[in-house]
Amino acid sequence: MEEKQVIKIIKKVMPAVVSILITKHLDDLEKEFPGNMYPYIPTASGGKKLDIPDEMIDAKGNVQVGGGSGFIVSPNGIIVTNKHVITETAAEYTVITNDGKKYTAIVLCRDPINDVAIIKIEADHMPTIALGKSEKTELGASVLAIGNALGIFKNTVSAGIVSGLSRSVVAQADPNSPPQEMRGLIQTDAAINPGNSGGPLVNSSGEVIGINAAIISGAQNIGLAIPINAAKRDLADLAQYGRIRRPFLGLRYLILDEKIAQKLDIPVTRGAYVIRESTHEEAVMGGSPAQKAGLQEKDIITVVNGKNITPEYTIQDALEPLVVGDIFEMTVLRNGKTFRTGAILSERK
Repeated sequence: MEEKQVIKIIKKVMPAVVSILITKHLDDLEKEFPGNMYPYIPTASGGKKLDIPDEMIDAKGNVQVGGGSGFIVSPNGIIVTNKHVITETAAEYTVITNDGKKYTAIVLCRDPINDVAIIKIEADHMPTIALGKSEKTELGASVLAIGNALGIFKNTVSAGIVSGLSRSVVAQADPNSPPQEMRGLIQTDAAINPGNSGGPLVNSSGEVIGINAAIISGAQNIGLAIPINAAKRDLADLAQYGRIRRPFLGLRYLILDEKIAQKLDIPVTRGAYVIRESTHEEAVMGGSPAQKAGLQEKDIITVVNGKNITPEYTIQDALEPLVVGDIFEMTVLRNGKTFRTGAILSERK
């Protein structure tokens, strides 16, 4: 993009980009950290408290524990960000708009599948940012990443190109969170830093095509963004149902390849092998659409809705465009025999 075009896009988009501050009350923090894991200091009463500088504690006794970015998509203050930015259910969230105003935010919903969340502030006539079509994104397209870099540098802009499409990674929001597979991501060489999370990745028309989400540790110039279509779907669900309605199948599986098939002595090298992850979990969840469809542990699902299951096209990929109530047609291999069955997808709780 030419310099004038970049400046024009920044002026168009920046008013709708916000910073999100995450705070917790000091008393809650002290309950979370055992005495041997965090520095404490004695108090005059003979007790002890967390060794946090007084200037970091506000008048209400709250301490900032993190931060991220977001962007306004509705004049009445609806904001899109990453789920991992607002994962703390006990925290308070404060939105700082581009003009420096502060608002208390409420969490409307967290997407159970994608790293997307929607929050709201009590405000009207807010500047908004247009949502593009992530499926139209092409390799090599120019993009800008905008956000609150490192939680310090507000309104940071970095430029780059779309370096890859449909990337998949396994990530953790924090060391205590379970690993989550993120699929269909947009890769960019535009710098994405901690604190940029939740900010917009915009195209040359100033439309959001992705939500800045992750960086690859140890690599240079590899940033990843959630396609904006995931957020558009969540916003539509929120408007229609007051919540996110994602389809639920109810099974655990392992995607096969030649190495895994050989190791497990499985006769096919492609498909989804239904198997529990631990002895405490069910491979096919009780009462789920998968169980009602007759699936059992050690079944191999080879085809879903007419498409072969491969490492590049998994059960999760097949579920992505579907909605609650859709039929999930499967070709299944069991004990050397193939049969077909269908599951009516229910709502994920």
